[in-house]
Amino acid sequence: MSLLKSLEYKKRNITVWNEVAPRYHKRWASVSKGPFQSTTKLIELVEINKGDSVLDIACGTGVVTKNIRKKVGNSGYVVGVDTSSTAIKIAEKWSGKKSNVDFLNIDAENFNFSKKFDIITCQYALFFFPNADKALKNMKNSLKESGKIGISVHGRGDKVPFFSNILDSVKEFIPEYVPPGSPNLDRYGTKSALSTEISKAGFSEISVKEFIFHYSPGKFTDYWDNYIKYIAKPLKEKLNELDYSKRKELKQVVKEKTLQYTKKNGKILFPWQVLILTAKH
Repeated sequence: MSLLKSLEYKKRNITVWNEVAPRYHKRWASVSKGPFQSTTKLIELVEINKGDSVLDIACGTGVVTKNIRKKVGNSGYVVGVDTSSTAIKIAEKWSGKKSNVDFLNIDAENFNFSKKFDIITCQYALFFFPNADKALKNMKNSLKESGKIGISVHGRGDKVPFFSNILDSVKEFIPEYVPPGSPNLDRYGTKSALSTEISKAGFSEISVKEFIFHYSPGKFTDYWDNYIKYIAKPLKEKLNELDYSKRKELKQVVKEKTLQYTKKNGKILFPWQVLILTAKH
């Protein structure tokens, strides 16, 4: 991605996250349902000890940061960073005032700390970075020689039907639904793709574990209505531009895709693949 396109994408992404952060926090980050069951797994796998200094990249509204703080105790130190100022404000309020926790408005591709960290975590964000290699090398430079990283990502599209059932269908009806120049959010959805990217950045002792969590968005009407309710304004506007018949057809296409995950009580139960990688400096 060119520098100009990368900057445009970042600016657009920050605007989106500043809008959706409160809804995202309420629906996902503040609970441990669905994919956020991975928070506990991620923290276990990076083996955080009391007294460790930890950097949480793209911390969002602070779900991982808050849990890390419990592990490092009062003798440890945690920094959560994110490009969304709204997410940072929510994280600060939710975490409560702690002398050993800081939240900073920082880009993962462009940061520099005077001291190095024992551990760096990054949950559900690597695929958002237009220059993931730069972000990863930045992480490596910020780790102690004995340091470790922990990264979690969603699996590829067909392994996360909560997203793909709607997104793949919408893109058939609205080809420009995802803005041109956006990075492929699916690109680290396999063990090999994820480990290859981490290896390129110079990390060693790479291990990737697969987890299948489950999430029920309720019945189809709940699933569909909540998608419309929670998506960012630019995407909502594109959907609203569809005429009534096309929108009705789109809804039916999505519904048919959910049937294989629909139980006898009418509720949908989606599998949700998550990959969690750990690696040494």
